[in-house]
Amino acid sequence: MQTIEVVVDALARQGNNNLSLTLVSADGSTLPAWQAGAHIDLHLAAGLIRQYSLTGDPQQRDSWLLCVKREEASRGGSRLVHEKLRPGQRLTASLPRSLFALRPARHTVLIAGGIGITPLLAMAEQLDASGQSFELHYYVRQRGDIAFRHRWQQGFRHGSVKLWCGCEGHSPRRALPPALQHPDGQRLYLCGPQGLMAHVQQQALHHGWSPEQVHSEAFAAVTALDGQDAGEGFTLILQASGRSFYVPPEKTIAVVLLENDIAIPLSCEMGICGACLTPVVSGLADHRDTVQSVAEKTCTSQQIALCCSRSRTSQLVIDL
Repeated sequence: MQTIEVVVDALARQGNNNLSLTLVSADGSTLPAWQAGAHIDLHLAAGLIRQYSLTGDPQQRDSWLLCVKREEASRGGSRLVHEKLRPGQRLTASLPRSLFALRPARHTVLIAGGIGITPLLAMAEQLDASGQSFELHYYVRQRGDIAFRHRWQQGFRHGSVKLWCGCEGHSPRRALPPALQHPDGQRLYLCGPQGLMAHVQQQALHHGWSPEQVHSEAFAAVTALDGQDAGEGFTLILQASGRSFYVPPEKTIAVVLLENDIAIPLSCEMGICGACLTPVVSGLADHRDTVQSVAEKTCTSQQIALCCSRSRTSQLVIDL
């Protein structure tokens, strides 16, 4: 995967436990272009690689903006960002990539929970710049948690922003935006805690939204996917070479392939970034990722996340 060298140009507090990072190119050149919904892999100390959504204005090419929440149950990434990063520090980053891009719509509804605001702020900026109608609903526990407060105070020309605070009784479980009752010509984008996204998706489908109109991105892997365990072992077949490998219950497809010197793109290894998505040729995939939508997991041409998903059939053939 192609990478570039960047420098931490600035760090800033963005509400409780949130830290924004401004990154610039190490050689002073313009940074690669990106679209709202894109993310990068950031290479941190101790060999850690973490995925962070690009936020702010996609038209800004002289810097990239990230925002990282300090997680109590951190696997090391957020703790390193908050405790170790300093202005002037050099880092390696991947080029931007996205599986969460905006699609044409008469009106776009953006619903963010907590740090899920990062990709949706970029979407609001991109929609506003192109003159497209939108509304952004940002849910936090308390007002001190709000990130990018100054940006919301400026407002947008073609869209509206509504801030909702749980401690003031404005939970998404109590009341959702009226726009969810009128799905015609609209698209819905969700990012935030899994519980919030699942609830909003359920309500949207109840009000007549089709799965194709609803798009979501998770920041963490689902710990218990539909209550499933590792399941049975199965045989994996590579279409290009015809080679086959047994994938036991205790190993992922990715691990088995790497053990047999099959090079595959890996990044998050939790099913949240999409780097290892590979087309399924035959067999029935047991999707356990959170990067694909329900529509993508049930369409005719499917892809499987090699890092976490499995097979519902005894054999699975993939395009590799």
